Amino acid sequence: MAVALLKEENQSRRGSREGRAPNVDRHRHSRGKNLLEDYFIPHSLYSDVHFRARYKMQPHLFNKVMHDICNYDEYFVQKKNCARNLGLLPEQKFIAVIRMLAYGSSADQVDQIARMGKSTILESLVRFVMQWKLCTPGTTWADLRLATCNGF
Repeated sequence: MAVALLKEENQSRRGSREGRAPNVDRHRHSRGKNLLEDYFIPHSLYSDVHFRARYKMQPHLFNKVMHDICNYDEYFVQKKNCARNLGLLPEQKFIAVIRMLAYGSSADQVDQIARMGKSTILESLVRFVMQWKLCTPGTTWADLRLATCNGF
């Protein structure tokens, strides 16, 4: 389903070609900074309890999975584009994936939270699921959820 939505989204992409609408400025850099300040710095705004309640997993499990995925797929690593602007943080992409998986959120709902385009959200989801299947053969989503519930 997500792959079909991604293909549909890619066909109607906006861009810098003549006759196309300009890209929407989502202020994603400020949202990324806020996300780091909320959860990922030593004296963050919210505690680990808040993180677990919101994202259905312990922060150290989130960080471990995020680092493992970044090691397997360069897509999740923050890079500069051709205009030398920094792209999305790995935390932003992974939070979008987790929101979709934990709550069954649509890409439009996650766009409002993560400040990412629908195509980027769907691409992150597809790449995460593909890497999950490659890295953990035989492990199911139920296994990950059980590990999360047991406090890992």
